[in-house]
Amino acid sequence: MIAFREPRAEVGRVARERGYVAPVLLDESGDVTGRLYGVWGPPTAYLVDREGRLVGRAVGPRPWASPAARTFITDLLASRAR
Repeated sequence: MIAFREPRAEVGRVARERGYVAPVLLDESGDVTGRLYGVWGPPTAYLVDREGRLVGRAVGPRPWASPAARTFITDLLASRAR
């Protein structure tokens, strides 16, 4: 997960409230995600593999709790690094 242009304290609060367990990249200026991943404004979801490679991108809101999205994420998590 990447926190884009959000203060550290706010990101920590939201992550705790929502029960996130994945690490969060804190990019308060937006420079890192803009330069590396081309993110210049939310909502943009970028899927990054365990090696830090970009494997997918979705611009705009998505129904991440839907059965199709859950299957997609589960399949990505199960796939081996190339």
